[in-house]
Amino acid sequence: MNENYRIVIIGGGPGGYLAALRAGYLGLKTAVVEKDTLGGVCLNHGCIPTKVLSHAAAMNRRLQTAGDFGFIFKDYEFNYSRLQIKKKEVVSELVGHIYEMMKSGAIDVYNGAGKAEDPNNVKIALNDGSEVKIKTENIILATGSDEVIPPTPGIDLPGIMTSKEALALEELPASMAVIGGGVIALEMASIFMGLGVKVTIVHRSERLLRRMDFEMVRRLSTYLRKSGLEIMMNSPIRLIEKVDTGYKLTVDTKKGEEIVETESVLLAVGRKPAFGDQDLEALGVEFEANGIRVNSKMQTTVPGIYAVGDATYPNYYLAHTAYHQGIVAAENIAGIEVHFDGSAVPSCIFTDPELSSVGLSEEEAKEKGLDNIKIGKFPFSANGKAATQGESEGTVKIISSGKDEKIVGVHILGPHSSDLIQEGTLAVAKGVTAGELAELIHPHPTLNESVWEAAMGINKAVIHVTRR
Repeated sequence: MNENYRIVIIGGGPGGYLAALRAGYLGLKTAVVEKDTLGGVCLNHGCIPTKVLSHAAAMNRRLQTAGDFGFIFKDYEFNYSRLQIKKKEVVSELVGHIYEMMKSGAIDVYNGAGKAEDPNNVKIALNDGSEVKIKTENIILATGSDEVIPPTPGIDLPGIMTSKEALALEELPASMAVIGGGVIALEMASIFMGLGVKVTIVHRSERLLRRMDFEMVRRLSTYLRKSGLEIMMNSPIRLIEKVDTGYKLTVDTKKGEEIVETESVLLAVGRKPAFGDQDLEALGVEFEANGIRVNSKMQTTVPGIYAVGDATYPNYYLAHTAYHQGIVAAENIAGIEVHFDGSAVPSCIFTDPELSSVGLSEEEAKEKGLDNIKIGKFPFSANGKAATQGESEGTVKIISSGKDEKIVGVHILGPHSSDLIQEGTLAVAKGVTAGELAELIHPHPTLNESVWEAAMGINKAVIHVTRR
C-alpha cells in the first residue's frame, strides 16, 4: 500500500483523534494509527470509566443521607458487577461514536503500531501481522503516557494493580492500600472508599496534590479523612510482601516502622511520557525524559513533525489539554496560524467533594512576587442551592493581583466544582477583574453564586455570611 496523506497521526487518544477530526473537517486527507482502541487511556481506562465509578460512589454516599429528604430505605442492595456492566456500556458507546465520526470524516484508521521513519514516511506493523508503509506531508505524534513504576522492592508482585486493573475489578476487595498522593491516587481512593472499601493512602511526600493550592488541598484532606479515608504522609514504603490475607507493606514513618496489611494494593504514583516505537534521536526530534519539546504551534524541532498530549513538554496529563493541542496542530498544518496557550488550563479532581482549579495558587502568586495580592473566599455552607441539596462542604477561593485586582487564580472545593470552574477559566484567560466578575448577575439559587460572592470578597464584601 502506498497511500499519500496530508497528515498521519500516530496515536488515537484524545489529542490524536481530535487532531484527526479537525483535520478531516478542514478537508485534509488524514490517517490515524492506533494499536489498541481509539480513545486512548482516557476513554478506555481512565477519565470515562473513572467517572462512571465515581458517580456510583457519590450516589452511594447520597443514599446515606436520603433520610433527610424523606426517603427511608430499610434495605437496599449494591451489585458491583452491574456497575461494571454499566461502565462497559458507557465506554463502548463513546468509543463507537469516535469510530463513527472517523468514518463520517473520511479518516483512515490503521490498527497497528506506527513508526515515523522520517517526516514523510510511516511504517505500520498491523495487528494482523502484516506491514504497510504510507507517505505523508506531516506527522503528529500523539503517543500518550505510561504509569510510573517506582523501584520499591515487591512492587512487581502478582496482583498489584494500576488504575487500569483497578477499574476493571469484578469484585470489590475488603481493603485497599493506594500508593501515591496525586490526582489518580486521590480519585481512586475516593471511589473505592465510597463503594465501601476500607482505603489507606500511603504517600512518601509531605503533601498531597503538589500542583494544587495548599489551603484547598488541606481542606479536601480533612473532608476525606472525615469520610473514613486513612492517609499516611511522609511514609515511604520499604518493602511489599505477599501474605495469605493479601499484602503486607513495611512503611517508614516519623514514628518508626509501621506495617500496613491489606487485601489489595493499587499503585498510582504518577505518569510519564511514552514515545511508543519512535526513534526520536534518529528523527532528530529534540526530547528529554519529561517529554518532546514543542513550540506554541505544537511543532517539534523537525519541520513537518508535530507532537501533542501527554508525550509533550511541558506536561499537563489532561485530556482537555491534549484536545486543544491536537486542534492547534491540525490547524497549523492546514495553514491557519494558531497557538496553544497553557496559562489558563483548568484542572479537576473528581473526589467527593470535587476540587477544581485554574491559574495560580496562593503560593505561586507569592513566589512570582505579584503585587497587591488579594483573596476572596465564600463557603458552600452559606450557599442556598448547596443547602437544598445537602452538599454544603467546601469553599470557593479567588486570587487577584495588581492595582486593578485582575483575577489570577480560582480554586473551588465543593459540589460540581468541575462544572463551576469554567467561569474561573474565562476570568483568568481574559484578564477579568474581581470587580467585573462581582458585577455580573448570577442566577439564584445556584451553586455558581458562591463564585460571585468570593469575587465580592475581594473589593467589596461577601453578603451571605455572619459578621463577627
